[in-house]
Amino acid sequence: MNEKKYDLAVIGGGPGGYVAAIRGSQLGLSTVLVEHENLGGVCLNWGCIPTKALLKTAEVFRNIKNAEKYGLRVSGLGYDIDKIVDRSRNIAEQLSLGVTGLLKKNQVDVINGFGKLSGNGRVSIARDQSNTIDLLAKNIIIASGARARVLPGFEPDGELIWTYKEAMTPNIMPKKLLVVGSGAIGIEFASFYNTLGADVTVIELLPRILPTEDIEISELAQKLFEKDGITFITKAKLDSLKKKKGTVSCIIKFEQKVLELDFDRVIMAVGIQGNHEGIGLENTMVKVEKEHIVVDQWNATSEDGVYAIGDIVGPPWLAHKASHEGIICVEKIAGKKRIHPINKNKIPGCTYSHPQIASVGLTEVQATEKGFDIKVGKFPFIGNGKAIALGEPDGLIKTIFDASNGELLGAHMIGTEVTELIQGYSIGMTLETTEAEIIETIFPHPTLSEMMHESVLNAYERTIHY
Repeated sequence: MNEKKYDLAVIGGGPGGYVAAIRGSQLGLSTVLVEHENLGGVCLNWGCIPTKALLKTAEVFRNIKNAEKYGLRVSGLGYDIDKIVDRSRNIAEQLSLGVTGLLKKNQVDVINGFGKLSGNGRVSIARDQSNTIDLLAKNIIIASGARARVLPGFEPDGELIWTYKEAMTPNIMPKKLLVVGSGAIGIEFASFYNTLGADVTVIELLPRILPTEDIEISELAQKLFEKDGITFITKAKLDSLKKKKGTVSCIIKFEQKVLELDFDRVIMAVGIQGNHEGIGLENTMVKVEKEHIVVDQWNATSEDGVYAIGDIVGPPWLAHKASHEGIICVEKIAGKKRIHPINKNKIPGCTYSHPQIASVGLTEVQATEKGFDIKVGKFPFIGNGKAIALGEPDGLIKTIFDASNGELLGAHMIGTEVTELIQGYSIGMTLETTEAEIIETIFPHPTLSEMMHESVLNAYERTIHY
């Protein structure tokens, strides 16, 4: 069969791949997208979206449980774990179908199969054992994503030892749960299961939880999570585990101490690793380092005409980073002018636990280590009328400025709905705003966003409401 020719072939239909394919077609490139599982990738099917559905259920449950503080009386509160999971899966399925519609609308050819680079712009697509499609593309974007990292000796079995997939589709609600790793994934699952009544313990190898966050935010987060009933053990290592009938016996070592504890289930949340195996990189000059494909600022690899985006090229492992890389990469391929390489310092990160955590830019320690003379502003949720009215008075907004010119270097938040607020600071950083513009901006009242204003005012000793 003659090879079909395209201007652009995208391998992987996650938030990086499908966005790149759509943008490529919009720019007039004949485009094909190759995906061997579900469109939308891990994010839509097993990550960002379905976990938020689970966490919304937990939020509603929490609010009903605390109904009396709002003057309401509720009795007979309970839940059906199967229906909770079904709602989450139905939402993922709905959005995956939506991606299918978007690709069709934008005239992107979609081939279901496993794509493999054959060299010289060729892609071989295995649809099953006896059916292979070959195509030729001037440009190829690898968007193969990543998977859960597996520690030797602690391999998930889908029953007692879970990855994020099993944690999202539990067949039981564990009474006692161990979460290994306190990054965003681990903390979100800890928050969900804790809210629904599980006795949750989180262990972290490093000295503090959420280790990439600003220290002050990380410490406040642990305090608030512990107030909610989650147990944390830092500087801790899961030394060994022994599976029993329905439970797991875990040996945890920390600070010259050894604990032996039994749990119903264990969630491994120790990071992810890129899917670089089996996609034909050996047929190209593409380089892999530390399990990720090496790219330049435009996401070009060492092989002419081959690019890579998203989780496969390394941290931060975020859907919005992958999508933005896809657009930049395709616009560079199409010869668009006035495009800029991605600035990883301006990529916001969010954790959708209760309370939520969000941040962008440098932490206070990072800014100091880089030699900046800084001004730091803080404003607590307890000083905000809207937060108090919502019954969510716990939290903090922190802003960091270059004292020499007022440049916003970083912003860090913990509290209700901060994942929706952080974009305000992200826009400000993109526009290269200074404290002067933010101070002169009129924020609506009563809103949580007023705390963003007050934090900036605080950095310059102008706080009004605290």
